[in-house]
Amino acid sequence: MNQNGSIRLIQLSDLPALEWDGQYVHFRRVYREVYEQYRMGRALPWIVETYFDGIIGQLFVQLDSQNKNLADGLRRAYLFSFRVKPQFQRRGWGTKLLSFVETYLLERGFHWTTLKVSKLNEPARQFYEHRGYSIVAEEHSEWKYIDHQGSQRVIVEPSYLMEKSLLLRKKSSC
Repeated sequence: MNQNGSIRLIQLSDLPALEWDGQYVHFRRVYREVYEQYRMGRALPWIVETYFDGIIGQLFVQLDSQNKNLADGLRRAYLFSFRVKPQFQRRGWGTKLLSFVETYLLERGFHWTTLKVSKLNEPARQFYEHRGYSIVAEEHSEWKYIDHQGSQRVIVEPSYLMEKSLLLRKKSSC
């Protein structure tokens, strides 16, 4: 990757940097869980880092889920926790990271990616649509996690379920 940046899978030592100077400290246990899922071969936590700025973006992939419409471990993977630090947005980092992950999954036999985006996050929805994702359902999403202080948090938000055929991506790039 150019512009003094690279994409790689996270290491244990990267976990504190994913908190983005305290902005996402409440996800500390979530990041640890994703790392453990990675060690068991069930997730792929990717980061973008630059030489001078460190980690500036992330995109996690769930390879298998109880909900096989999201991720089935064979042909369909679920993308989540995709973010780029605000000062690095609109510079191509998100597009590069998403494209890299899609290519990686396609080369390993995955045919589809799915993701959820908040209905309130219009710029993100447009970002995904411009990169070939289509809305396939509207959902009342709810997920729970334990924050860094041990308290359970519940996130409820209306969202769109979006998907993309990686096979169509391959054909269009030929």
